[in-house]
Amino acid sequence: MERKITYFEDTKSDNTIETLRLVEERLKDTGINKLVIASTTGDTAVKAMEFFQDKGVKLIVVPHQYDFFAKENRFSKQTIDKLREEGHIVHFGTMIFHTDKLFGSNIPTVIANFLRCFSQGVKVCIEIVLMATDGGLLSNGEKIIAIAGTGLRADTALVMQAGSSQSLSKLRVNEIICKPLNTLNTEVCDN
Repeated sequence: MERKITYFEDTKSDNTIETLRLVEERLKDTGINKLVIASTTGDTAVKAMEFFQDKGVKLIVVPHQYDFFAKENRFSKQTIDKLREEGHIVHFGTMIFHTDKLFGSNIPTVIANFLRCFSQGVKVCIEIVLMATDGGLLSNGEKIIAIAGTGLRADTALVMQAGSSQSLSKLRVNEIICKPLNTLNTEVCDN
């Protein structure tokens, strides 16, 4: 089997629309109709909602958990309402790679840093799929496409099989659709 993978040369450019276009191409080949999307402020979620409007795609949008930032959540209530009115899900779950203090161990940070060897977006894709599955929005083994990225942009998309944090052995990355090259000069942003 041969599949095309797109590598973005840098993470400073906004590759969101190109990432969505690449995902749309892969949806045709896979029969998948659920996308799990990371969105810090709601901008990426709204772009995805508009891009996939009337294409039979359901979005599960995963923002930062409440109280992640010192002030109020950066994902507005108006955006939440807009997405839900269009039939999509917005899920605020616990970001499991940011729970060192909760569990008294640095294992979540070690896992997160290891996954960042592939790219920030790969780390976030895996995290949001775990969060959505833990929240009962995906079934273990269900095929989906996860979209995330670096900073406030989408630049990574993976075809995955869902797994929960209790069933990590069921979580799979089946295909890479796109990701940054992830060179040492790449911007690092822990979102």
